[in-house]
Amino acid sequence: MTGILGGNPKDEPMHYGEIFSVWTASTVAKGALSSYRAYTYHAGDHDLKKILGAMIDQAELEISELDSLLAEQGLASAPAMPLRPEAKLEDIPVGARFTDPEIAAMLAADSAAGLVACSQAMGISIREDVGALFAKYHLTKAALGLKVLHLTKKNGWLIPPPLQVKRPEAVKV
Repeated sequence: MTGILGGNPKDEPMHYGEIFSVWTASTVAKGALSSYRAYTYHAGDHDLKKILGAMIDQAELEISELDSLLAEQGLASAPAMPLRPEAKLEDIPVGARFTDPEIAAMLAADSAAGLVACSQAMGISIREDVGALFAKYHLTKAALGLKVLHLTKKNGWLIPPPLQVKRPEAVKV
């Protein structure tokens, strides 16, 4: 294959959809990083804090890789959020404190939304490296989401949707 799209994907230009996906993912990761750091001050459960640490590491990796990709294209990324001052759990007033079940629910929602966003970015990508990058993020988000699910089940924090325990009997006509 020859032409503008026929060689090393890193030498190919990104199309507007890829650029928007990369820029948006970087911006979202920066917001998530700020939120996850704040959640660590609110979290009391040791396993929840470990998951938060892994999600912080993932957000930092995504920011680094996505911002580098934008810079390679000569594009600016959104600015990072300012660092928050540290806080101790016991210093946060009870009425202002996020509970561990609330934090876990927010992490689960973030993971689910991230899977959808990564899938969309993969689907619109024509540069193999961009699609592969979002596939890598998708896999990591799925694994982290599963850890959150296991934690919420283990600790009794999961609020399931209505369950169909008893099936209606078939009506004979």
